[in-house]
Amino acid sequence: MLKKDLILRNPLSLLGHDTDDILPAGSFGAVLARAGVGKTALMVQIALNAVLRDKNVLHISLNDPVQKVSLWYEEVFRNIAKIQNLQGINDLWETILTHRFIMTFQVEGFSVPKLKERLTDLTAQGIFFPQMVIIDGLPFDNPVDLLTDIKLLSVDYRLPIWFSIRTHQREIAAPDGLPPQVVGVSDLFDIILQLQPEGKDVLVKALKGGPSEAGHPALFLDPATLLIR
Repeated sequence: MLKKDLILRNPLSLLGHDTDDILPAGSFGAVLARAGVGKTALMVQIALNAVLRDKNVLHISLNDPVQKVSLWYEEVFRNIAKIQNLQGINDLWETILTHRFIMTFQVEGFSVPKLKERLTDLTAQGIFFPQMVIIDGLPFDNPVDLLTDIKLLSVDYRLPIWFSIRTHQREIAAPDGLPPQVVGVSDLFDIILQLQPEGKDVLVKALKGGPSEAGHPALFLDPATLLIR
């Protein structure tokens, strides 16, 4: 019942379309923002939305150690439960942990062959069978070849993959409004979300693949908890 309550009350569902899946298998999604605005917090909420539906999420961090990423998950989960005034969440927390696996790489040591090797190890040994992947901290300085290879992997494994992308202040957007980091690769992405500070709030703005129907309420990250609302 607790799991159902969290799913029903999760405003991330407003980013979905006709199904509960925000991103289809074999597709790319991106969360763009400047440093410290809340990319990882939003990615963790996307992951929690999946694990609450009993989907296995592989979280790949190129910046933070496993312990720090794990603390992100626990803090976000407990903040959601606190705001929604849900009790008895410890058992649920232990249950959803079975649907999450954290993997770390050094940025300079990350490559598609290495990722494929570690994915094969996980699945061949029956350790974990991911149904969604999050890649947090991948540099987007010259991403075309790397993203093309990751795209082939995502299609082969039928994995939706989310990326965090760091943008910078005073950048000049392309004529279509996209930041320079995704110019030339935007066709690889089904969904592109940008976290845009507006006063004390952070607007979750869909640059590509957002809700198609009018009337959807605006989504924000709470500046205190970094939870979507």
